[in-house]
Amino acid sequence: MASSTTTSLNRVTTNDAVVEPEGREVIFVVGLGMVGIAFIEKLLNLDVDQKYFIVTCGEESHLAYNRVGLTEYFEHRNVEDLYLNPPSWYAQHQPHRFSYHLQEAVTSISPERNLVHTSKNRSFSYSKCVIATGSRADLPPYVRPEAASRTRGVFVYRNIADLDGIIAYAEKPEVRHAVVVGGGLLGLEAAKAAYDLPSITRVSIINRQAYPLSRQLDADAGEMVLHQIEAMGVQVLTRCSPTRQVIRVAEDGSGDDIFGGFELQDGSIHEADLVIYAIGIRPRDDVAKTSGIQCHPRGGIIVGDDLKTSADNVYAIGECASWRENSYGLIGPGVEMADILSFNLTQTASHAPRVMNAPDLSTKLKLMGVDVASFGDFFVDKRLPLGRTHDVSKRIVNGISNQDRPAIEISIDNSADVKALAQSSAKAPSDRKGRERDQSVNCLVYKDPFGATYKKYIFTEDGKYLLGGMMVGDVSDFVKLVAIKALEVPPSQFIVGAKKGDDDGDDLDDDAQICSCHNVSKGDVVKCVKEGNALTIPDLKAKTKVGTGCGGCMPLVTSIFNAEMKKAGRALNTNLCPHFAMSRTDLFSVIKVKGLRSLQEVMETVGTNKTSIGCEFCKPAIGSILSSLYNEHIMKPAHHQNQDTNDRYMANIQRNGTFSVVPRMAAGEVSPDGLIAIGRVAKKYGLYTKITGGQRIDMFGARKDDLPAIWEELNEAGFESGHAYGKSLRTVKSCVGTTWCRYGVGDSVGLAVQLENRYKGVRSPHKFKGGVSGCVRECAEAQGKDFGIIATDKGWNIFVGGNGGANPRHADLFAKDVPPSKVVRIIDRFLAYYIMTAEKLERTARWIERMNGGIAKLRKVILQDELGICKDLEAMMDNLVNTYEDEWATVVKDPSKRKQFKQFINTEEKLPLSEVITERGQNRPADWPKAYPPAKISYESLVTPKSEWKWITVARKADMQSNDAGTTSAAVKYGDTQIAVYHVPKRGYYATQQMCPHKRAFVLDHGIIGDTPGGDLYVSCPLHKRNFTLTGGECLNDPEYQILSFEAREDLEGKEEIQVLLPPVEDIDAVLGTEKWLVRQAESEAIGLNAATQIEVVGPSRAEEDAPSSSCGGSCGNSSIEW
Repeated sequence: MASSTTTSLNRVTTNDAVVEPEGREVIFVVGLGMVGIAFIEKLLNLDVDQKYFIVTCGEESHLAYNRVGLTEYFEHRNVEDLYLNPPSWYAQHQPHRFSYHLQEAVTSISPERNLVHTSKNRSFSYSKCVIATGSRADLPPYVRPEAASRTRGVFVYRNIADLDGIIAYAEKPEVRHAVVVGGGLLGLEAAKAAYDLPSITRVSIINRQAYPLSRQLDADAGEMVLHQIEAMGVQVLTRCSPTRQVIRVAEDGSGDDIFGGFELQDGSIHEADLVIYAIGIRPRDDVAKTSGIQCHPRGGIIVGDDLKTSADNVYAIGECASWRENSYGLIGPGVEMADILSFNLTQTASHAPRVMNAPDLSTKLKLMGVDVASFGDFFVDKRLPLGRTHDVSKRIVNGISNQDRPAIEISIDNSADVKALAQSSAKAPSDRKGRERDQSVNCLVYKDPFGATYKKYIFTEDGKYLLGGMMVGDVSDFVKLVAIKALEVPPSQFIVGAKKGDDDGDDLDDDAQICSCHNVSKGDVVKCVKEGNALTIPDLKAKTKVGTGCGGCMPLVTSIFNAEMKKAGRALNTNLCPHFAMSRTDLFSVIKVKGLRSLQEVMETVGTNKTSIGCEFCKPAIGSILSSLYNEHIMKPAHHQNQDTNDRYMANIQRNGTFSVVPRMAAGEVSPDGLIAIGRVAKKYGLYTKITGGQRIDMFGARKDDLPAIWEELNEAGFESGHAYGKSLRTVKSCVGTTWCRYGVGDSVGLAVQLENRYKGVRSPHKFKGGVSGCVRECAEAQGKDFGIIATDKGWNIFVGGNGGANPRHADLFAKDVPPSKVVRIIDRFLAYYIMTAEKLERTARWIERMNGGIAKLRKVILQDELGICKDLEAMMDNLVNTYEDEWATVVKDPSKRKQFKQFINTEEKLPLSEVITERGQNRPADWPKAYPPAKISYESLVTPKSEWKWITVARKADMQSNDAGTTSAAVKYGDTQIAVYHVPKRGYYATQQMCPHKRAFVLDHGIIGDTPGGDLYVSCPLHKRNFTLTGGECLNDPEYQILSFEAREDLEGKEEIQVLLPPVEDIDAVLGTEKWLVRQAESEAIGLNAATQIEVVGPSRAEEDAPSSSCGGSCGNSSIEW
């Protein structure tokens, strides 16, 4: 090498030393691997004063690439796809901040001279040197490195060169069987790579442990992974160690050996053509040893908490470092070291230096097609005496044994002599590694061999803190479990709790780590989206490095990204339905501003097709908006067509086509005379009665034609509609408060009555409920309601946004110590704003969660009047309150409206809707079977050809009350057959069978009539929303079903009659007769009932259950009771 050369940065070398740029400190990074580039990136980002100039050398010919994703290289064979940064990234930092040199290895360091020496006989001066040489693949004692290098077919799995060698060798025609030695993370990665090579026909794994991944998983989890690997056709030899390689001499005269297999410890020969050693790694500390830097006897450059080595101004990070006698072979700890060192080199002028702490060794990978994860201190239970295990798996009847279901085991350690984790079990450990090692712990274990799922979570003895765990199969909760600290839910919910659909990470704090490979937090993603720096996933990866390591975080990252994009209002389609190219919120504003008062006006003004009649999505939404603005009776012809079945008939439809009736009892308060009246009505009409969770009485089984009479009797007893059927106020639940309770500090009943009577009948995007508690004991469960009010000694605390149901949510504290005179107006504003701005069928909980700014923004709007609309919100609510009318009473007083509740408009006859059975002294409908077989009813089922059908007058137009303001429908009786007749303005009459074949319910005339974007008319079954066309009977959203449709018309002679083209009565009755399709208990039992209707009371233990009975026969010796 010449004494003076010019580098790519025009820096001059003198006496073989590269001189540092004037005025800049040089940081030399030894190694351009994942940790090295991570340090460089972080230092470039934090060094805002550009104090440093970075130089690095990498021994490979490639830029820094993702070694965690090496297996992907076998698929695309393009190393650039693995690059952690594109070449343009390197170019943008040259020549002023960063210089890199490829295919040049550092051979030694001269700490006393601050020089680094390379394989190209060059020397670089430095101010600080950072060694990030990583590790090398280890070899077993029976294979010497020099022998491995001259034995064909022997490989390790560490870098691109290794993979290129494996690929090339595997393509030889004589190479068919690959064997991997090692069953750890790297071994399974290598096995999967070999398995995917098209030329390899057989793969085997030799593992000295009893199961794979023994450093991450316990025996049960490891066995599950083992079985899944074996199911792929991969042979796994466990508790097995080769004693020597079987080789033969190459015949080409090269002197090389050729690998041919192994001799195992039992003397047998395991033949193979190619071997990949993946038995572990060894820190690459040779440069440090050569340079006199202190290294650990077991390998690794010894560093302190500040990551300094024994040499001045020399640091070591990543797999080459030995910190407190530990070297870490995971990317996460290496990136953490890069974080610490880059921070300490740039940020300590105003901040104390950071020090190394025990790293998080959590891992989440997909190995051999199996998702595997471990987190925290996942083997802490192995250091303690084993506790008792209780099998709490659910057993059910109908011939399904306990073995057919996943088992949930709760392992409980009750060792009395085990010391506490900390001074108090109520105090969270500051970090998992910093706790006492003899803490008593409990384990929660879920093992599902059928679904190949295993979960084991380890908790503190009191169940308040999660210490660690492992997962196989379902690892979707990994990120949350790593980030979690104190538990806010019972431990069992980690396994058996209900799951949402897509997890958007909304319950994670901004500092929660979501990518352990590159230490990316949720806040990093949020910041990129908010600032507009990343509008696509590739942009996000480029900006934050998230997902560029193992990639296991990407499902959660994608969900968080999408949620944040939505919050930022970027490219989100919230159209109500195909008929309206806008959201429910926008449509509300348009209707209000333009003063539109009917669906037809709305459709003609803003609909995508001005002649459309709408659908089951937009009709109820528009009906709700019109009610919220104008509060006209829902049976007005222009509005009646918009109502879903419950609103249309002002009662809740039940599974057999009958209805339930819930009279309003404000705050749950009812007099003895009121109870007697309800009992009298229920007894007269044969209704099933039950107390609801909202302190009401529900009466089930009311026939549609009996509803007006039932309401009339309830009206006479002083009751009004309870609106249990509407997307409106349901109830305001209360405790007795100061009325009776010795602890009460507020009149909860009085306030609840006032609020319920005020908001009764108010329509909204979804149902809403309230609760009022008279003291902090909270007996009314107000914090689980859309609005809740709790008395304090200074007034009332107001909570909003709570709900129960499938996705329960605890309400947020909205306002504290509110004077009684202010409570109602705050609730007025809250509800009015919700009605104006929520989306279709959005509860207040989801509305607040979706709101940009959340509860804090809502406080500004409602309490601080940030938008200046509080007076308008109050006026809107006053209008709704002042225009209230009891919907039941209006029907009762109007004969024309009462007529619309007849079962059949052409006769006073009545047909049953299902078989009625008696249970616990009350009538109820026969059970549905678990599933009826699919039913496609076609014209071929009828004997009479259509050419012989006749036009039958089925009703008068006046009976059907058809009009031009909206669609109408009704049922007619023809023999024993029920037929639904429909009228669509400007399009005429249509008819179909009345029975929906999905659940054999005679309800189609109750359904909403809609049309597709193409104009095809259909009726939507009110029970489960199967949509049947009116002209052909096809089911648009379930091809398993079809109904009969019939031609219908107004009579040709002007008699104001409705006619339907029908076959003879006996022919159609044979196919569609009510008796033929009626739901009957015996038939349902024959088909098979749903398991949920079967109950078994399980005894204390399986051992007791399986014990032989004494002297009696039958089931006396069985501890279960079968119903």
